[in-house]
Amino acid sequence: MTKKVLLIKYGEIALRKGNRAHFEHHLLDSIRRKIQSDFPILKVYREQGRFLVENPTGDVDTAAIIPRIRYIFGLTHFMPAIKTPVTDIHDLKSIALAFMREHIGCKKTFKVTTKRSDKNYPLLSGEISAAIGEEIFMSDLGLAVDLHTPDINLWVELRNNTYFYIDSVRGEGGLPYGTSGKGILLLSGGFDSPVAGYLCARRGVEIAGIYFHSPPFISERALDKVKDLSRQLTSFTGKMRLYVVPFTEVQLFLKEVIHPEKLTIFLKRAMIHIANTIAENEKAQCLITGDSIGQVASQTMQSLSAVNSAANLPVIRPLSVLDKQEIIDIARKINTYDISHRPYDDCCTLFVAKHPENKPNAKVIERIEAQLMDRLQPLLTTAIETIEYFDL
Repeated sequence: MTKKVLLIKYGEIALRKGNRAHFEHHLLDSIRRKIQSDFPILKVYREQGRFLVENPTGDVDTAAIIPRIRYIFGLTHFMPAIKTPVTDIHDLKSIALAFMREHIGCKKTFKVTTKRSDKNYPLLSGEISAAIGEEIFMSDLGLAVDLHTPDINLWVELRNNTYFYIDSVRGEGGLPYGTSGKGILLLSGGFDSPVAGYLCARRGVEIAGIYFHSPPFISERALDKVKDLSRQLTSFTGKMRLYVVPFTEVQLFLKEVIHPEKLTIFLKRAMIHIANTIAENEKAQCLITGDSIGQVASQTMQSLSAVNSAANLPVIRPLSVLDKQEIIDIARKINTYDISHRPYDDCCTLFVAKHPENKPNAKVIERIEAQLMDRLQPLLTTAIETIEYFDL
């Protein structure tokens, strides 16, 4: 009469009428890819504004399935539930009581919340909740009713079938990955840029990473750290390409010809020039950085403006209005904090001046760069031609 299934809720795509079907199909494909390689018998359906994972021949092991799909962007809640074709209120009361017996534990108070999509059902949602609640209250479970802060909230959903569930696991939310275009993430080994990549990916932006490597000034362990950060991001994205740019010659040239206080701005512009080419090859629509306004001298409004003009595409800065602690909190949440905390410097850290200019004039920066471009461009071209990439 009943079987264990998994109900899955999705978030704001429900509001996108024109593109809703596209987003739903994208999510269905993502869920199926994650679970059907190891659980080919399981079926995934869309059922009236929900997704349903079901075993046609028995129960679903939700404890094994949820960790595989929990980090799919666009999904908001996972509810281990029981499903029954029964709709008669007398039978539903018996099923609800048996279900509560399995989940009561040490709980002392309860509430029943009902949602029904069949408006022709003879009872209203409140009447269904009252009937089932009375059955549980009058039983030997010893539970008291608390409509405001219950220990257990029993959910009853009457759809094509009837579902009962209590607990839910929160998902990542956001938009389905890859449905909002593509961006090139300038990825260092610090705390900020992986968080920026995660936040853009959560809004549906497919990301490819680009890392600027400067041996022998930067060790291979620094590169390994960035690879590990990229792998951790694939927990959410599924896959990711990481471009590794040999940047030593560019840095040495700029260090020789640029005043130290302006060096960071010119290094960042050189990175943007290279990222422009990668973006063109990847057919990306934006660049993504981990800048946070005012966090360091190179992230003042004037400095950001001086860097921006090197970009051929919009530069997305999802951390721009977050403070450091907020960024660290997200890094801990997405498990990049410990990786970023490894003591291996990136190229920007080693070449930064003690007193960098914090209010550069963008026009002056552009004019100086134009005078150097005959010598700088061949170095940029060589760096681009010798890029390595890793599919993670």
